[in-house]
Amino acid sequence: MENKERTIDALARYIIYGAITVLIGFLCWTFRDVIIYILIAGVLSLIGQPLMTLFGKIRIGKKRIPSWLGAIMSIVLILMVAFLVVTMLLPIVTSVIRDISMVNVGDTVKSISVPLYNFNQFMIGKFPNLGNDFRIELVVIEQIQKLLNFSMLSSFISSAASFMTSLGVGLFSVVFISFFFFKDEGLFTKIITSLVPDRHEENVMEAMGDIRHLLSRYFLGLLTEVAGVATLNFLGLLLIARMGFNASIGIAFLTGLLNIIPYVGPLTGGVIGTLLAVIMKYICATQLGLDVSFWVFISIVIAIFLVTQMVDNFLFQPIIYSSSIKAHPLEIFIVLLMAGHIGGIIGMLVAIPSYTVIRVVCGKFFRRFKFIQKLIPEDSSTTGGR
Repeated sequence: MENKERTIDALARYIIYGAITVLIGFLCWTFRDVIIYILIAGVLSLIGQPLMTLFGKIRIGKKRIPSWLGAIMSIVLILMVAFLVVTMLLPIVTSVIRDISMVNVGDTVKSISVPLYNFNQFMIGKFPNLGNDFRIELVVIEQIQKLLNFSMLSSFISSAASFMTSLGVGLFSVVFISFFFFKDEGLFTKIITSLVPDRHEENVMEAMGDIRHLLSRYFLGLLTEVAGVATLNFLGLLLIARMGFNASIGIAFLTGLLNIIPYVGPLTGGVIGTLLAVIMKYICATQLGLDVSFWVFISIVIAIFLVTQMVDNFLFQPIIYSSSIKAHPLEIFIVLLMAGHIGGIIGMLVAIPSYTVIRVVCGKFFRRFKFIQKLIPEDSSTTGGR
């Protein structure tokens, strides 16, 4: 009888835990925008913590500068770096737009007419059902005309206005929250520990330390990956494809940013980068690119992106996605697939940081379960080297 009562009590606890988990998940989904703002602010505070330490050493007379002033200086410095990056890219975009506006249509048609003719003949030979009058350029123009209609234009303007409004609200929210995270070190940890019972407070503090350490390594590695991919593509486009400095750095920076999206981003960046390189060579007024045939030039550009991707796959990603959060590559791949199915691109972007938090929490509080023991070995549940 006593064993039966214990079983019922255990079942009741599991039901309560399950209900609480569902409720927390529902609240997180309902207020996901607010949670994202808090997480971004937390990430910024992790990145900017060395700045706060540096500013904390500055003395005015015999006194150190107050923490609120150090927080403002850190946030302003981070925003200035972001603004500097944007201002560096604007002249490049303006230059490309100017070159496209000065395009010589006759020269452009002449330069791509032979490759288009060869491609059309190849398609007609391989797929006779297309007919002898098949022209790929006509198909592309027809599809573009279908897309560029009034309803699409109005929808785009409406979406752009909504995006700008959301961006403004989000930027203000992140800056406001970041100020307090910078100013009061450990504020986020205090908020979390205030929500748990006293008997779990020590484990929560340890878990927060592990999470802070792992996420710091992850985001530092991510920034290194973006810089590495962008640098390799820049050197390849500049020295091999001869695309010129502005075009090379613009395309390289774009591919580096897109590479943040796991698995999908590199392919998207390679496709967009190749299209931009072809457009700049054969449409822009400025003479760019190697003086080779159409298909040879495309092959060279694709090869540059492929070599960069191989370096990223075999050097950068194993360090970032495996070593930094101490998880198996297959484990990470499955997590990314699930996150992409649930939340699309945004889901994939936040998948690794979110899974890092879940992994540490499970390793600290649910180690008695066999599944957790197998998934998270004892030596990988903590940071060890902190």
